[in-house]
Amino acid sequence: MTTTRPVAPPASEARARVRAVTQRYARRGGRATVRGRAYPAYLVALFTVFYLVPVVHARSTSPAPFSVSSVNFSAGAAPLVCALAVAVCWGGQLAGRFWGPLVVQPFLLHVLMSTDLSPAHYLGTIARRRLAYAGTVTLLAVCSAAYLATDLFDRTGTALPGLAVTAGISAVAAAAWLWGQVRAVRDNFLLAGAVGASALVVAAVSGTAPDGRYGHWLAALVPALLAAAIGPPAFRALPSIDLARLARESARASQARAYAWTGTLHHALDLYRPEPRGFPSALIRADGSLRGYLAQGVVRALRTPGRAAAAVTLLPVGGASLTHGAAGSGGGPEWWWWWAAGSFGVYLGSGWVGETWRGLRDELTMAPLFGERWGGLPARALAWPVVAVTAGTFLGGALVALFRWPLPAGREGSTVLLVAGSVVLVLGARFLREMKLHLPLELLLPVITPFGDLSGLRVVAWQFDGIVVVLTGVALMNAVPSATGSAVLAVCLAAACVGAGLRRTGWAHRGLLARLRRG
Repeated sequence: MTTTRPVAPPASEARARVRAVTQRYARRGGRATVRGRAYPAYLVALFTVFYLVPVVHARSTSPAPFSVSSVNFSAGAAPLVCALAVAVCWGGQLAGRFWGPLVVQPFLLHVLMSTDLSPAHYLGTIARRRLAYAGTVTLLAVCSAAYLATDLFDRTGTALPGLAVTAGISAVAAAAWLWGQVRAVRDNFLLAGAVGASALVVAAVSGTAPDGRYGHWLAALVPALLAAAIGPPAFRALPSIDLARLARESARASQARAYAWTGTLHHALDLYRPEPRGFPSALIRADGSLRGYLAQGVVRALRTPGRAAAAVTLLPVGGASLTHGAAGSGGGPEWWWWWAAGSFGVYLGSGWVGETWRGLRDELTMAPLFGERWGGLPARALAWPVVAVTAGTFLGGALVALFRWPLPAGREGSTVLLVAGSVVLVLGARFLREMKLHLPLELLLPVITPFGDLSGLRVVAWQFDGIVVVLTGVALMNAVPSATGSAVLAVCLAAACVGAGLRRTGWAHRGLLARLRRG
């Protein structure tokens, strides 16, 4: 008895069949319309005219905030570029695990999976095209950031190595993005460890060179070699990709895209939140009573270990950057950037310390189910986030004060006030963001101005209201000359955020006071 094996079609025939399926799918409504492309182009034009052009003009007529000429670029380039390449590689791997370049429309993927074509035939073209887009966007973003923040491109001696470095980092970002999706978790951990160890070795070797000679070209060569090392193995893994997992990722991405287009971005992000697991009875003591508020928060945080690990990393790092910027506030724009970056890091970490924020929102919005009585609701839900964020931030600040950047003389008290005010502001902004429900209908009403309808900007501001509050609040605090005034301003902004968050859940001021009296 003989068995027949399916014969793989030639590459040219496979390419033609994939193109035919894609064209037929596009005629079913999968192709973007002219009107669908017009609105994003309109927002990009507004951003370019009202933000990008003035910023570029101001940069061209003023000195850069960070001067590369003030340091030995050849000597210090390799360690910095190695650290940046490691961060980009790890970030690309992480992004690929959630939303990789092979995520396509579920219907189109189902049609292609139902054929006799190898996954390399219909996924290879998609991967190459999207990696080219990702590399180009990363290159433009990194070059723009370097031009606006430094004087790297002001001289030929640093412009050519800088362009080579940004090109290598862009290639690393694209290759790591594909690697994170197509390779197993073990391979991703091995790559992350190998890249980190290699970066340490290269940075140490570059420091031993006399006068840092050829350090900038070494910094340009390292990302290029890294991209060449991980790119081909990632493409060779396409034939053995787990199509069932890819189908699940595509379905989740399609649902998240629908949520984002309908204005509920937080619902789209909720699709990527890890499911709590483990510790089913850890909230209850042996005698049947509930554990304390802090113990409950710790247990709920440990049920999502990935998010808890990210919070443990972000909070001290953000606290260190926040303390460093607050200690030198008023000394120049570079200090404000440290302050804003640290506050943003603490804001992200505050949302990853546990699931108690969501529990508080559910109990506030479903009063008929949980009852009208407050009791210990605020203390039970907010005890762990407040303690964890405060402890993590001040731990990072203490490390800065002790080891790295000694605080300027006479600024110890003002620095503590500014850091404490920033923490209060971040907690208020996080409360405002976590109490968000559906998109308010009034945001969809047109806002007619001489420059056109700006209702889209209101929707964007509503989607990222917590980040807007943090960055705006830090800018206002930096503008206030007194540290005490800055702290009072932060407390007022946080109180306004709490009030707005309570209104979002239906707890108006008058009803809130009545419920508190009944509680």
